[in-house]
Amino acid sequence: MSYNTQQDILDFVEDNNVKFVRFAFCDIFGTQKNIAVLASDLPKAMEDGVCFDGSSIAGFMNTEESDLVLWPDPDTMTILPWRPTEGRVMRMYCDIMYPDGTQFEKDCRLILKQAVDEAAAEGIHVDFGAEVEFYLFQQDEHGMPTDIPFDRAGYMDVAPKDRGEDVRREICFTLIDMGIQPEASHHEEGPGQNEIDFRYSDALSAADQTATFKWVVEMVAMGNGLHADFSPKPLSAEAGSGMHINMSVTSDDGRDLQDAFMAGILAHIREITLFLNPHTDSYQRLGEMKAPRYISWSKENRSQLIRIPAMKNGRRRIELRSPDPCANPYLCYALLIHAGLDGIRSQMEPPAPLDVNLFQAEASLTRELDKLPQSHQEAWEMAERSEFVKRLLPGSIIKAYRY
Repeated sequence: MSYNTQQDILDFVEDNNVKFVRFAFCDIFGTQKNIAVLASDLPKAMEDGVCFDGSSIAGFMNTEESDLVLWPDPDTMTILPWRPTEGRVMRMYCDIMYPDGTQFEKDCRLILKQAVDEAAAEGIHVDFGAEVEFYLFQQDEHGMPTDIPFDRAGYMDVAPKDRGEDVRREICFTLIDMGIQPEASHHEEGPGQNEIDFRYSDALSAADQTATFKWVVEMVAMGNGLHADFSPKPLSAEAGSGMHINMSVTSDDGRDLQDAFMAGILAHIREITLFLNPHTDSYQRLGEMKAPRYISWSKENRSQLIRIPAMKNGRRRIELRSPDPCANPYLCYALLIHAGLDGIRSQMEPPAPLDVNLFQAEASLTRELDKLPQSHQEAWEMAERSEFVKRLLPGSIIKAYRY
């Protein structure tokens, strides 16, 4: 249902016994933040916005000029199912503005919106669907996370080996209650490792859903006495966690743009890896256990950076396998759209597909292939030198990712 007017929203709040409204946003690293207002103060908050201290958010502002304002996006309005039904809590994602009403250039939702608008102006639309992996760990007697996996199950095992199926079930039902449709869930390769996939949606909705998903997983895990870990390599001897990004490209005039879009991503992947793999531990995952190291593509081949999954029906799609769950989905999707657009505008063609298992390939073959950055420092240096990245992101964001 669409809520087009302030009165529509206020009616929803009253009809659903909402007492608190969370104005939410993400920082430049994709970490969700929020400020809550009483429902009785919502009319004023929607007319004037909600002011907050931008200097306290990493990478946003300095102390001398710190005021920023949140303006809610009604399309993201949802009840938080885990909060009490008496005196419910509602959440809306927000746009970030300066006090004078101008847009805040480091608002990652804005950066993604601008990418979507640029593509739409050329009649191009990109839908996204994420496959997000995470680990479930036990907590100690003080409720602090341990490094003990919740189970010792393997890929697609069933109960009783898979102890996470009830947790995944609760996560999926919570997401559905919030208007997000999961597509599939299963146990992954690592002990205590799980995956939940989403249906395709437009870029902004997909990014919002990914941010919400991570929050829901953490809340459901905590409610079950567990800790959810989205880091790329929580156990050094086990499979790392990825966030495989599926993209479907369409055009208003019916052109098949997938190859050129993919070629643009392959051309720019080294420059943007910093934002797809932002953690120092991200580079312990790449090149191990089906996580790619080389810049290549193939059909159905899970050893490649990009694979084109087999599809009996529906749209062709591109699956990018290098990103991990620490990535900010807004920056991630924005940079991928821009890279793909550059491929389309420049009429790029991808190299020939590499139909071999790169994890078993001979050294002579892999020596001829370009590699993804091998460390966080290398990835940062590539981003910092990239005119492509500098054109799209404020310098302060690039600098903040040096950590």
